[in-house]
Amino acid sequence: MVDQGAPRITVIGDVMVDRYIVGSVSRISPEAPVPVLVHGAERIVPGGAANVAANAAALGAAVTLVGLVGADAEAAALAGALAPYSGIDLSWLVADPERPTITKTRVMSGRQQIVRIDAETQAPPSRAACDALVAAAQAAVKGSRVVVLSDYAKGVLSDLVIAATIAAATAEGVPVIVDPKRRTFEAYRGASLVTPNRLELAAATGLPDTTDADAAQAAAAAAAQFGGDVLVTRAEKGMTLWRREGRVLHVPAKAREVFDVSGAGDTALAALAVSLASGHALETAVHFANAAAAVAVGKVGTAVVTRAELAAALEAGVPEGAEEGALVSRAQAASIIAGWRAAGARVVFTNGCFDLLHPGHVSLLEAAAREGDRLVVALNSDGSVRRLKGESRPVQDEAARARVMGALRCVDLVVLFDEDTPYDTIAALKPDVVVKGADYREDQVVGGDLVKSWGGRVALVPLVEGRSTSALVAKARG
Repeated sequence: MVDQGAPRITVIGDVMVDRYIVGSVSRISPEAPVPVLVHGAERIVPGGAANVAANAAALGAAVTLVGLVGADAEAAALAGALAPYSGIDLSWLVADPERPTITKTRVMSGRQQIVRIDAETQAPPSRAACDALVAAAQAAVKGSRVVVLSDYAKGVLSDLVIAATIAAATAEGVPVIVDPKRRTFEAYRGASLVTPNRLELAAATGLPDTTDADAAQAAAAAAAQFGGDVLVTRAEKGMTLWRREGRVLHVPAKAREVFDVSGAGDTALAALAVSLASGHALETAVHFANAAAAVAVGKVGTAVVTRAELAAALEAGVPEGAEEGALVSRAQAASIIAGWRAAGARVVFTNGCFDLLHPGHVSLLEAAAREGDRLVVALNSDGSVRRLKGESRPVQDEAARARVMGALRCVDLVVLFDEDTPYDTIAALKPDVVVKGADYREDQVVGGDLVKSWGGRVALVPLVEGRSTSALVAKARG
């Protein structure tokens, strides 16, 4: 059964069958200088856009899959490979009896690939097939939170299908993510995000991505071709996210032994889409995608990453001591919170200057912790405190305040923000609950509207009377 509350995404693109013939090689054929494989086993897994759909379903999404299959045994094999994923709707697959279902057969000796055999046609789909794909895509977009175009340059994502899908998604207010295979990205105009790898980015822009600065510059050039954001997957260098408003995020690759990169891009794409469909900020979704890709490359062949595996990978990436209230950057906090969420935790957020910690503060923080499973405290930086309280404050600098805050048993994580309000931090971390003292009204809580927009809530907790930092400071100076 599919969780009725699962986020729904639509995956449109080139679906494939990935067949693995596995055995062992111990001699060379006397007939020709080729290895002799003693057949051991055979398995079939979803490939291409179907692999994106399988990964998205394994991560908890409800998925509508749109693509092109033949009227052949391979189409039935693909349906069988997708059957374990109950969250995938296959009713919008278009069957074309004039084309074979794309099949990639890999012959393996242990972990070593000997040869790959591709069964496909080079001819473009018929006009009737294109019209059927357009109709299926336009119908599938309705009710989806994210649309993914998985382009393997096998004919499904023609100019007609791309344009019609993006137009339908735009009309519905649904973001479109594209995994590109075009020489340049003009055909994807109107998409929200394009996710080229470093070779695709270099081919599209003619620019290198040797350094982080290079990658950002090339991503900006690519964005100019279609008008959206760009996420560059850079193998051992991690990922670089370039945003239209000028923000850039570099996420280093997670150290992992690499066995096979087949399908790792599909896994990252699926994790990105599921995270966005779940209401997370794009920066948080990138951390999900990066962790999922690290798990995928540690497996042999085209593989699916589960929610449990992703949660474990995200938890393993938590900086040392973070479980005990460590001070971390906003980007690190987003990654850590992603791990907590993948494990099913409810995240609570509160903020303040917390200059001289007193019993009133402790009471508020303990009450906040009871509102969920993990408590994140955002502290005003020293500059922010001075702007709000005057040049004589803070009494303790931000490092000291963070150290004291992080030592409290009820606090799981501490971040700093330099703005006058925590609005941007709330937008980046997407907590489930925002807590303030009962001296506020709910409509006065900064970020409350944001939290409610993704299904969260605002909690107002009682204050301890007669306790304030300003009164303590005045008493000390008197």
